[in-house]
Amino acid sequence: MRKQSIFILFICFSALASYAAGGRQLELADVVSGKFSQENIYGVIPIPGDGEHYSQQNAEGTQIIKYSFKTGEAVEVLFDASTARECPFKRFDSYSFSPKGDMLLIATETQPVYRRSYVATHYLYSLKRNFEGKINNVVQRLSDGGPQQVPVFSPDGSMVAFVRDNNIFLVKLLYGNSESQVTEDGRRNEVLNGIPDWVYEEEFAFNRALEFSADSKMLAFVRFDESQVSSYAFPLFAGQKPRMEIFAKYPGFYTYKYPKTGEANSKVSVHTFDIRTRVTRQMQVPLDEDGYIPRIRFTKDPDKLAILTLNRHQNRLDLYMGDPRSTVCRLVLREESDTYIKENTFDNIRFYTDGFSFVSERSGFNHLYWYSLGGNLLRQVTSGNYEVKDFLGYDEDAQTFYYTSNEGSPLRQALFKVDRRGRKTRLSAQEGTNHALFSSDMHYYLNRYSSLNTPLQITLNDNKGKTLATLVTNERLKQLLSEYDLPHKEFFSFQTTDGVTLNGWMMKPTGFSAERRYPVIQYQYSGPGSQLVLDAFGISWETYMASQGYIVVCVDGRGTGGRGAAFEKCTYLSLGVKEARDQVETALYLGGLPYVDKDRIGIWGWSFGGYMTLMSMSEGTPVFRAGVAVAAVTDWNYYDTIYGERFMRTPQENADGYRVSSAISRAGKLHGSLLLVHGMADDNVHYQNCAEYAEQLVQLGKQFEMQVYTNRNHSIAGGNTRLHLYTRLTDFFNRELK
Repeated sequence: MRKQSIFILFICFSALASYAAGGRQLELADVVSGKFSQENIYGVIPIPGDGEHYSQQNAEGTQIIKYSFKTGEAVEVLFDASTARECPFKRFDSYSFSPKGDMLLIATETQPVYRRSYVATHYLYSLKRNFEGKINNVVQRLSDGGPQQVPVFSPDGSMVAFVRDNNIFLVKLLYGNSESQVTEDGRRNEVLNGIPDWVYEEEFAFNRALEFSADSKMLAFVRFDESQVSSYAFPLFAGQKPRMEIFAKYPGFYTYKYPKTGEANSKVSVHTFDIRTRVTRQMQVPLDEDGYIPRIRFTKDPDKLAILTLNRHQNRLDLYMGDPRSTVCRLVLREESDTYIKENTFDNIRFYTDGFSFVSERSGFNHLYWYSLGGNLLRQVTSGNYEVKDFLGYDEDAQTFYYTSNEGSPLRQALFKVDRRGRKTRLSAQEGTNHALFSSDMHYYLNRYSSLNTPLQITLNDNKGKTLATLVTNERLKQLLSEYDLPHKEFFSFQTTDGVTLNGWMMKPTGFSAERRYPVIQYQYSGPGSQLVLDAFGISWETYMASQGYIVVCVDGRGTGGRGAAFEKCTYLSLGVKEARDQVETALYLGGLPYVDKDRIGIWGWSFGGYMTLMSMSEGTPVFRAGVAVAAVTDWNYYDTIYGERFMRTPQENADGYRVSSAISRAGKLHGSLLLVHGMADDNVHYQNCAEYAEQLVQLGKQFEMQVYTNRNHSIAGGNTRLHLYTRLTDFFNRELK
């Protein structure tokens, strides 16, 4: 249940500009359809080995265009499906570069598997030029054996490894694209080689467990044995958008391995494959019997394979350096926590010639550290009562670190650098939220900036922060919004009766009058480490509801991110209790405002936010008149091992914690009108959660409403589904709160 990847219309950090009233009223269909979406630039890839340029796929999916980091101007068309020779496709879905930037791997006919995984038919296209400066312009199919997963180039560009049907294959480009099979034991719902199982993909946020050594002589991969993991099945119907004719008369089932809290996980091991001798070895990495391997990475030294391991409690992270031939592994770093180690630690570990980066909350706040490859701490790069959000890269020549942090305010995010002398420079000048993507040599970056009142702006900058070109201003959106009467939005904070200061935003209706009393809708997510109260822009369903006469409020309670480990991790072992109390405290605070009708306050949320709706309405303080819980967890016994146990440990160890954190066990105290919403094909938060909670309400004699969506997963989208969903929510609150 990764908060940053939950696919919900309203999550653009739900911010809103306060523009001059223009007279027009928002229409729900326009908001849901994306009419007010911000212009953006998608699929930007810095070209490897070329610090001066980046590439981008055109909107039609027919070309790959090379752009200058200095000017933002197009330099050349790297690939054009309409003119390439022997090209069997008219458009493509995505692409990647070889490490030297001289070859493309182009994905077509992409079919999603889970949140990050997909299968596709891939093609090779060489960018190498002959003595006349021309390329051969020929498209080659990567493999004739069927679609592939996670193809990856060798560092020298001479090979591509990929996964098909849970087995690893190797294509040697210099030998007529000859293909060989590396593993033989892969089988669906039993063994996966080189790709993670469902729970690893979802909660450790990656889709490939397959790496080449720096000298292109070895492969390393993680093997997942999920044969002892219990299966979960959900029904599939013919449905519509898309229509599955095979289920027209008799429904079918989709069955996959899903380990629930306290149950068996996949058995994992790390293996290496010697490409010349074709010898496969198992690495001797120390690992608890029920431990995790969330990442493997070859360093720039081909004899050093970095292997990350976690114990099942996820409060001990070990980094080993393994020799891929001798298989001997040496511990170089151990990180321990009284609670848990956050999953964003993994991808902030990056290996360079003489060291690696590491982020840690050991000081109470997330900060950046620099280690030698042997595991010696060389320096603490950042410090203070703020959080480093992302490590962006290290310029080895200048010995300079680049990162984003919320220094100055937990509501904002800025870009910084620290040089070899420890001097810190802020690169982003504007207050708000900044996200940067650097060139391969760290000399330039593309910056995405927005704030409460400023739609997305995209600029190109040098590594001193100077703006070189502006690519996106969203002037069209600004002009469009100026034609509408839009609600006013502002930040606020208050102190709870527990003495905790909470941050929030409030969106007041158009034509707001302090002399009136308004109904309120509290929107929240509330999950560990999440943040919705941020200085960023967006138009959402909440905006529409505020335009319909509601005050809409969002408060980040205890357990959310941006304010250090103590604030975020105080919910450990009893998820939902403090968070629910803080939403109740928010309602009590709002009810004391002269322009709020304390008897007409509702609450809603999606996923963890849906769970929090149920927990808050059952907290025991009857402050909510109505609530909507979409795709909600209702008991942590029904959720997956990695996420659930990270915050709760196992049900066997923490029975009392699971009991007090269960919305089902609290259902007897449910107060207010409730609408439950769930997709029947939700592979993340299973429909089981909704069904069991509904049954509990039935047996308690409590009336409620329920909306089920056929064949819809956690995002509840497709065809007319989103408009139907938000119309249902709108009608429910209008009936219950107005």
